[in-house]
Amino acid sequence: MNPGDEQTYADTGHTRTRLPDSDPYGGAPRRTPRRSSPRSLVTVVGVAVLLIAAIAFANRGDHSSADGTAGKGAPPRASSTAASGTKPVETKAGTIPSGFAHTEQGAQSAAANYAVALGSAEMFNTAWRHQIVGTVYAPDVAAAKQSAMDSAYSSEKFLSNIGLTKDGTAPKGQTFVSRVIPVGTKVTSSGTDATTVEVWYSSLFGLSGEASTNPVTESWYTTTYEMKWVGNDWKISDFQQKDGPVPVGRDQTASTAKDMTKAVEEYGGFTYAR
Repeated sequence: MNPGDEQTYADTGHTRTRLPDSDPYGGAPRRTPRRSSPRSLVTVVGVAVLLIAAIAFANRGDHSSADGTAGKGAPPRASSTAASGTKPVETKAGTIPSGFAHTEQGAQSAAANYAVALGSAEMFNTAWRHQIVGTVYAPDVAAAKQSAMDSAYSSEKFLSNIGLTKDGTAPKGQTFVSRVIPVGTKVTSSGTDATTVEVWYSSLFGLSGEASTNPVTESWYTTTYEMKWVGNDWKISDFQQKDGPVPVGRDQTASTAKDMTKAVEEYGGFTYAR
């Protein structure tokens, strides 16, 4: 959700086919379909409109982190991607976990959970959006972010392009899906009260239902969060988003609208901890 050049997506909701030059695993050239997702519209339109000013990501000098993990330039350790064993937080602000530890691990857990909240379908509901923004952002930037997001998420053109009604709800007989599923996190810059965390995640976005013209598709992103320790918790002061890393897609048959709707209604999300 960053500033950027305005782009027009005339083919939103349609399918593109990307043909890789060769099999990345050494085999013969293969044809691996990849669909462009309406999520791209949210990322470019919503993000470009939402964040008017971006703070440059800097100060990534070579150093070891406070808890002894390898710094930039050091080879990865076997434990770098392992679960820490730290229990998830037990408190929540509404439906969002809160009260994270004042450590690098706490900052990573906060960033992962906040990414889930900011990428949820609840962001399209005014009351829920205000609660989410007020919870995950630092107080000194929350008001500005909320105003920008209200403007973007209430745009009838924007909502129409992703298949929603003017009040941000799915058409009758369809289910709106917007979910972020974190795959991993890492700290790229660390200080006592300021930590920069990257969250790599998969995103599901679209409308499930027999009449949907914007089916649920999958995308991959990495978001860099600038986290600030304020009010005895980690909060977001700014962030930047980029595509990928994107894995090679398997030749799996897409589920029916009925199965996708059933899955969304039955499978709940998680509280994430590093």
